[in-house]
Amino acid sequence: MKRRLAREIAIQSLYHMEMNEVEAEEAVSMLLSEAAGDNESEVKLTDAEGDKAFVLELVNGTWSRKDAIDGLLSDYLKGWQISRLSKVDRQVLRLAAYEMIFREDVPGKVAVNEAIELAKHFGTEESGKFVNGVLGKMIQDVEQLKSKI
Repeated sequence: MKRRLAREIAIQSLYHMEMNEVEAEEAVSMLLSEAAGDNESEVKLTDAEGDKAFVLELVNGTWSRKDAIDGLLSDYLKGWQISRLSKVDRQVLRLAAYEMIFREDVPGKVAVNEAIELAKHFGTEESGKFVNGVLGKMIQDVEQLKSKI
């Protein structure tokens, strides 16, 4: 599974968890099952257990640090509150912040670019620009943010 697809499933899982108060394992399993059964998506699960483990790592990492991430994001949401964001934009920003700050294997620019594409795919017409604006400011301070946490 490509990382882009893993991120898509992670965003959907985070959204599902917030909307339905389910655990990560349940959300990820359901979405992977749907993705594998959906012929239109042409999903290729070459290593189903490894793919699931990677998506779960993204989801659990983001969800377990949600409060810390939301606190950091709130400094970059000029005129917005995290609770007032669309649920999709909120999950995209959380995942990107998690990857930028807590993962060493993802360059910040990659996390930002992926987040913009995910926001365009799952969000509204304006989501990509909004996510770009927030994360564009945040990436400038990423090393400082890493030292705060």
